[in-house]
Amino acid sequence: MDSDSQNLFGRKIVSVSELMERIGPHPRDWAVVMCHGTFDLVHPGHIRHLSYAKSKGDLLVASLTSDRHITKSPHRPFAPEELRALNLAALEMVDYVIVDQEAKPLLNLERIKPEFFVKGFEYGVRDVHPRTKEEMAIVEAYGGTVMFSPDDVVYSSSRIIEQHPPDLSIEKLKLEMDKERISFNDLYAALDRLPGLKVHVVGDTIVDTITYCDPIGGSNKTPTLSVKYNSRSDFVGGAGVVAKHMRSAGATVAFTTVLGDDPLRSFVETDLAEAGVALQAIIDPGRPTTNKNALVADGHRLLKVDTLSNDPIQQEHLSRLQKSVKEEPADLVALCDFRHGIFNKTSIPSIVSRIPKGTTRVANSQVASRWGNILEFAGFDLITCNEKEARFVLHDQDGHVRDLAEALYTRSQAKSLIMTMGRNGVLCRSHSDEAGETRNSILEPISQQVVDAVGAGDALLSYAALVLTATGNQTMALILGNIAAGCACETEGNEPVSPGQVRARLEILEGAFAWS
Repeated sequence: MDSDSQNLFGRKIVSVSELMERIGPHPRDWAVVMCHGTFDLVHPGHIRHLSYAKSKGDLLVASLTSDRHITKSPHRPFAPEELRALNLAALEMVDYVIVDQEAKPLLNLERIKPEFFVKGFEYGVRDVHPRTKEEMAIVEAYGGTVMFSPDDVVYSSSRIIEQHPPDLSIEKLKLEMDKERISFNDLYAALDRLPGLKVHVVGDTIVDTITYCDPIGGSNKTPTLSVKYNSRSDFVGGAGVVAKHMRSAGATVAFTTVLGDDPLRSFVETDLAEAGVALQAIIDPGRPTTNKNALVADGHRLLKVDTLSNDPIQQEHLSRLQKSVKEEPADLVALCDFRHGIFNKTSIPSIVSRIPKGTTRVANSQVASRWGNILEFAGFDLITCNEKEARFVLHDQDGHVRDLAEALYTRSQAKSLIMTMGRNGVLCRSHSDEAGETRNSILEPISQQVVDAVGAGDALLSYAALVLTATGNQTMALILGNIAAGCACETEGNEPVSPGQVRARLEILEGAFAWS
């Protein structure tokens, strides 16, 4: 939907006060018809319902349930309220659209007093739902009529979304950019500002190994799977790949970590040197360099074998790490928590307290098989985690992601929070400087083909943190971080995402905007 169309249709989207000024008080010389619903995806059933409603009067008002009151599933609504309102406003039979900020339309029914309130057929069959009875009582009290549309066609938005979710990545991205008045030139310019930033990354190094095998079969005597070894590939992951992402983006990067005195130490040192990362390795002969080895056959991960020590690092090594955090010059300090020795509830406060004042502070929790707590990084400029970690920290298995983000944001006192939600995209909760309020932003994944989603969170943190440091703009940080995460998903193994990849994806999106 282009800007001209949005301006045209957007004029139909009004507040209740504006609507009352235009339609006047009840009783009227013409008939106002009102419908209310979620309208998460406008489908043929909605079109027939709205067409039927318009046929009963002179003017049709479509009322939407606001995002905060939609709790059908932890990730609904699928389309945010602004997009849902535009979808309805684009329909010729709809004269006005309002977004109801209450859980029920009762207050607006009392204010607007439509001559006809039209419900879907399913609300009038058999026993009338208690909520519908509440609505009927209000409408009938002022002399209005409640009607039910015919049972000629019914489609479920929920069923469509669950079985065949449409790709709204372009629409949701465009909505965020329009709301914040961000152009593609702004995003290109933000990428250009990343070179020269001084970054200090601190955290656990993980060497991710992919061992490629061919399945041979299984034992006849025991439930043992047999595979034939073909080859292996090693990648620097964990906090190490965050350092590589940031260096690839053009920043000057120092990386402080703890390694074992083993062959993988040499691999890490060589790999990071080739990437241009200044490694400040603390060598502990008493622990191995963390290695996670995934056995892959026919594109499937059969088994993962970890070689590691999760014991806290020794005090002498922690002291050296604290000294490095205090003395290393940096515009940005990124603490990357994988819970393999460096970070715990005792060490985190001592490390955080040594970050120089005025430095942008970011942290992520990307814990796979361990327990992490992103709330331990209180008051940071940006924190990131995934949905599973958020649910664990908050002891909430079933709550809406909106409520999870609000609780994390409030309790962490972070300036920005980004929560990754897998195929459901990313949710950002941040502070709005203009309105003085907090806001939620949800973007869908932007990836042409998912090959390996492992490491997407590291790419997101890296680019979001750099952009936030360079521009101070939380929305641009979210957008470019999400694009970087999509790029990271398109290659197997942990490979750093380059600004060229992000720029190329921006160019594709810019072209798609021209046709949307």
